Amino acid sequence: MRRLFAASTMALLLAAGSAQAQVDTASVDAAVQRVMPEVVAWRRDFHQHPELGFAETRSAGVIADHLRSLGLEVRTGVGKTGVIGVLRGARPGRTVALRADMDALPVQEATGLDFASSATGTYMGNIVPVAHACGHDMHMAMLMGAAEVLAGMKDRIAGTVVFVFQPAEEGAPPGEPKGGAALMIAEGALNDPKPEAIFGLHVVPGRPGSVFYRPEGFMAASDRVDIRLKGKQTHGAWPWRGVDVIAVAGQVVETVNTLTARTVDPTTTPTVFTIATINAGVRYNIIPDSATLSGTLRTFDTAQRDALVARAETAIDHVAEAYGATAEFGVKQNAALVFNDPGLSAWLAPVLTDAAGEGNVNAATPPTTVAEDFSYFQQVIPGVFYHLGASPDGVDPATSAPNHSPEFSPNENVLPLGVKTHVLTVLRFLERS
Repeated sequence: MRRLFAASTMALLLAAGSAQAQVDTASVDAAVQRVMPEVVAWRRDFHQHPELGFAETRSAGVIADHLRSLGLEVRTGVGKTGVIGVLRGARPGRTVALRADMDALPVQEATGLDFASSATGTYMGNIVPVAHACGHDMHMAMLMGAAEVLAGMKDRIAGTVVFVFQPAEEGAPPGEPKGGAALMIAEGALNDPKPEAIFGLHVVPGRPGSVFYRPEGFMAASDRVDIRLKGKQTHGAWPWRGVDVIAVAGQVVETVNTLTARTVDPTTTPTVFTIATINAGVRYNIIPDSATLSGTLRTFDTAQRDALVARAETAIDHVAEAYGATAEFGVKQNAALVFNDPGLSAWLAPVLTDAAGEGNVNAATPPTTVAEDFSYFQQVIPGVFYHLGASPDGVDPATSAPNHSPEFSPNENVLPLGVKTHVLTVLRFLERS
């Protein structure tokens, strides 16, 4: 009911007449080009100095210093390392927010870039390589550039812009109860001033210069699944004297795959249930007494998700019982469904077309099973999240390295478009009555 009310209210608001004269697109183009040397430099600096979730202290400092230099009101430490910048226009008006994520991943970079990362960090108690293998370095740089462009137009703006630089988008680190978006919201990131809408983007494999999204369910809800199996240790030569958790683990994987493929209608809602890790044993001739499995569940329908989780837990218990083992089954949500407000999505299409050009915007792309915790902001205020195609020039997007790959290297030529979509979205939103 809340979504329907929000959608209809937003549609009425967006249908109203203009409240101020538009800043022309040519002026925006010129301003974006002026900041591009800085944007490229920021992106490369962030790329060379990546930081894991809730450890983005250097990145946050660079961002905060820049926002202060523009005369913005700045709050730091929102959600541990998050940064909020507030730009108040010359005249009162509406309030809108833009968001970028800051964290990197425990990945050994293999891009061969001159500014490739050699950084390390601590993850699950281990020292690991760290790299911006998801493009968040691009996101930070683009939003910093948008802040500079909009600050330069402050005297022509009626309204307020909130810039949200969010930590820990990749999920809560071990031991942390909340990820970056949820924690920032809990600590007042969307209060004082409270935006009426929020927008965000993400670089992904795709034709450079293309923009794509869809109304309503765009990116999947993401759950982490943990399964612990308990058996009885024995000699590998005498499996009948113990309870073989290795055999149970194999059956659990088969059960999960079969349940997903055979109990969910693939024509109604995309569903992915993957077991990604299996940890057990220390020696080739000892059957261990325990095994742990973990995986991810991606869904677009809450009722269907709940039913599949219940079936999986029951089936895994039965598999374990058949071997004489026991099973513990746990599920934790990492991100909710990215739900793009329908009215806001329809309004945004011509704005993005103005930025990217005719034929470069697809406002009805198929849903994707990757996830984003931008979804939690959308549970508080209406919002739209869209993707920016950023495959290397001359490379088929279908074969270019995906996000989270050691070879992921988004195309810097799309940086101006990302800055421009941010700026035009804000201007056109604030220009409505």
